[in-house]
Amino acid sequence: MAERPEYPTALGASSREKITLLGHDLAEDVMGEVGFGELAFWLAAQRRPEPGETRVFEAVLAALADHGFTPTAIVTRLTYLSAPDSVQGALAAGLLGGGSRFLGVTEDTGRFLHGVLEAVDGGPPATDAEWDALALRTVRAEREAKRFVPGLGHHVHKDGDPRTPRLMRIAAEEGLFGPHLSLFAAIGRVHPEVLGKKLPLNGAGVCGAALADLGLPLELLRGFALLARTAGLIGQLAEELRRPVGNEIFLSVDLNNRSVAPDPYSPGDRHG
Repeated sequence: MAERPEYPTALGASSREKITLLGHDLAEDVMGEVGFGELAFWLAAQRRPEPGETRVFEAVLAALADHGFTPTAIVTRLTYLSAPDSVQGALAAGLLGGGSRFLGVTEDTGRFLHGVLEAVDGGPPATDAEWDALALRTVRAEREAKRFVPGLGHHVHKDGDPRTPRLMRIAAEEGLFGPHLSLFAAIGRVHPEVLGKKLPLNGAGVCGAALADLGLPLELLRGFALLARTAGLIGQLAEELRRPVGNEIFLSVDLNNRSVAPDPYSPGDRHG
């Protein structure tokens, strides 16, 4: 008789009598005892976070939950307008819009900073001057390669994203202002010397730096941004139920379209 296959997991497992999660009794040890943010961290890292880590992690979730009528919020409301029987479809539509311009910057920044730090010989800098020198080399290299530095710039908060200094303060208060945040802060100080203008360090970027300093998997940083935005999108749907605007958005476009002559596509056409 062939042996039955085994699928080992340290996460959720069920028997007839109980459910275990991360080695603990779900009903007795987790429910009512562990906050959702703490649990999300625990599930991803498979270690229970310290209170300071939970505070920083939950500050990140709060920072990314909702920013008003962003494309992710609008598409969620419009999908619900089209298919009110599919809440899951409306939420999924909004989450699928988490990419390089919205939400994905969290992962992009964390990965970028980590890549720079991994290439440093002898460990991370020890002084602000050394951090600034590393940041200056980094920004110059990106400029020469004609690439953008992720986490730098914001389309609304051009004079400074209020989430950035707040999250940095929280991380410092908890002793968790690590090398990723240090490099990100240094980029904020030195980039005008290279770019000739001052850009804000945006909230999505600082969240990526903070998550990387918490030691969470870089491959999952966008997932944490999507986790946060799920709560925001549920809020968008709850408000749409009470004060709907989806139909007005739809009609604003539908009733104000104008017919134009066809513009045949050419392979040479590119939009910057």
